[in-house]
Amino acid sequence: MSVSVEPTSVDAPAGESAGAPAGERAGASAGARAGVPAEGAGEALRPHAEDAFAAELAALAAQDDRPRPARWRLSPWAVATYLLGGTLPDGTVITPKYVGPRRIVEVAVTTLATDRALLLLGVPGTAKTWVSEHLAAAVSGDSTLLVQGTAGTPEEAIRYGWNYAQLLAHGPSRDAIVPSPVMRAMAEGMTARVEELTRIPADVQDALITILSEKTLPIPELGQEVQAVRGFNLIATANDRDRGVNDLSSALRRRFNTVVLPLPESADAEVDIVSRRVDQIGRSLDLPAVPDGIDEIHRVVTVFRELRDGITADGRTKLKSPSGTLSTAEAISVVTNGLALAAHFGDGVLRASDVAAGILGAVVRDPAADRVIWQEYLEAVVRERDGWKDFYRACREVSA
Repeated sequence: MSVSVEPTSVDAPAGESAGAPAGERAGASAGARAGVPAEGAGEALRPHAEDAFAAELAALAAQDDRPRPARWRLSPWAVATYLLGGTLPDGTVITPKYVGPRRIVEVAVTTLATDRALLLLGVPGTAKTWVSEHLAAAVSGDSTLLVQGTAGTPEEAIRYGWNYAQLLAHGPSRDAIVPSPVMRAMAEGMTARVEELTRIPADVQDALITILSEKTLPIPELGQEVQAVRGFNLIATANDRDRGVNDLSSALRRRFNTVVLPLPESADAEVDIVSRRVDQIGRSLDLPAVPDGIDEIHRVVTVFRELRDGITADGRTKLKSPSGTLSTAEAISVVTNGLALAAHFGDGVLRASDVAAGILGAVVRDPAADRVIWQEYLEAVVRERDGWKDFYRACREVSA
């Protein structure tokens, strides 16, 4: 026997990112999708993708005349355009959400149009969560059906839980069920997200096997099941750099089509990514404009890429790599923090002294080994580089 889950009786997903309380976030998104401004929506520190880019999504939907899979808000072509950017026939500019190979995005979108789940794999900072959120926003108009994976994620976060007041008063019943984000997505034909899948305990991961293979979620306490309706799919992200986490079983991995998100191919591409993202974050925090500090962004990206690759940009000097990942996401964090320093304790212009401490914190994770690597890099590379004297002095000062 199958059972449907009424959207109006569903609590907000567990494990959502910090911000407003979970119920308020769910209500805000639902209100925005219904065309009713949510209270305080304009004050959200980090609006959901479907809210932040609502105008672009609406413009794409209005001009999208291509076939759409069941319950998709946009066609696969329009979803890819939303992520990669472009200009629509009416002149509307769609900003890029992901800067990288087009084929990667096309494969990811095509996977979601099939009955196979999508696994976004990559080192930290390759925009896995960012891509996951925007894919869900473009496909389903809702990126909030989220399970955040941690070492303490319970099976209820993937399957369902119980309202214990209802359970004790009336026994097991449909009204006593608290659906998980995945259960809601199955019942409503939407896209669910599971972040950091490999951080979830192996026995909890396995709860996904029946869902992904049979498209069914059994409810043995009621002798019922929830069957996924057309439009349902799942996006998971996983970090292939961390060790000591829970590797996926071969049975579960077979249920996913894996797409590996690479690091940016060139320094210019990475500078573009950092500049765009810092500009978005900076506007929400009233920080100075990014173009005023583009030279420092180039320096941060250059340092991160050289230490990450173990060789200088000109290929002449081999380097030791520190223990940290030095990802694009960390570069964004360093520059954003530098802009805040420049705004509140400087003249508003991003300078070497504003980013030096952030770079040190990103590079030196192991106080013993990484500090030696950083000092060698400063003396052998940065000190000798033309036009970098101020950067060298700033880094030496915070490294002393």
